[in-house]
Amino acid sequence: YQNSLYKANITSFDELYESNIENKLEKDYDLIIGYDFSPLKIKIDNNLSAKCACYFADNICSTTSGPEWEKYFKYLYRNDVYTFFWDKAMMKDYDFKNLYYQPQFVNFEIYCPQQIEPKFDVIFAGRLDTDIRLNTFIELVRSMPDLKFAWYAIEKHYKDALSRTPYKDTVKKVWQGFIDNEKDMATATNNARMSFTINAQGVSSLNYRTIQTIACKRLIISDKREELSLYAGNLPYYEDLEDLKAKIRYFLSNKDAYRTTVETCYQIGRKKHHSKENVEFILKTCLAANA
Repeated sequence: YQNSLYKANITSFDELYESNIENKLEKDYDLIIGYDFSPLKIKIDNNLSAKCACYFADNICSTTSGPEWEKYFKYLYRNDVYTFFWDKAMMKDYDFKNLYYQPQFVNFEIYCPQQIEPKFDVIFAGRLDTDIRLNTFIELVRSMPDLKFAWYAIEKHYKDALSRTPYKDTVKKVWQGFIDNEKDMATATNNARMSFTINAQGVSSLNYRTIQTIACKRLIISDKREELSLYAGNLPYYEDLEDLKAKIRYFLSNKDAYRTTVETCYQIGRKKHHSKENVEFILKTCLAANA
């Protein structure tokens, strides 16, 4: 990361596709930064003196934040460890010295409008792992046969959904496979007129998918969350299934309302959820003593 405040030498490591990080490590880092417990694990396991910044977009005390969360949790109380947390209402559950609220953010250069004609009307990306998620999506598809739906998820979750519903043909019809990188996800987001969310993580926050869609200037209809207040009533949400159906119909048929909503949300989102400003906040917070 390089801007007017910082010029840095960076070592990047993707734990999904790389192994043996020890071969890449140096000993003079100023900061180790990453998602969940991953950067803290690198710091502790390799006895590094650098400050550490952990960004959590899920419950910290859960395997969703790392399979060894119980082993590393105690280190979040250290003075040289900084915790950035995406759900403001849940912050009361933790008392770390260095704890900061930070909503989800995306790279607005990757997630951006593309000049393509959408193939789908509505997409849902992520797990259909709860009954409410699975049943809601299937009901939408079955009750709105004139619309084109798409669902993106890994094959494991696709097979799980098939095993839990009698409407197997519906699941097979909408599943579009899995997307494993940001650029293709940006294209998939642009390839649909709108998306909707059923948040499973947190109690007040907007999820990553919401910000991705806003950045692509596509419409997102959210379930009701406190963090919608960031958008001052401009980001649509639904109260129940019938309300969701009604809003899908409304925005697909009302082009002026659609354009105004996505443009307004984009301008707000770019100020509040751009990775550049949010990463800068992390750097300023953690490296203030070194600035």
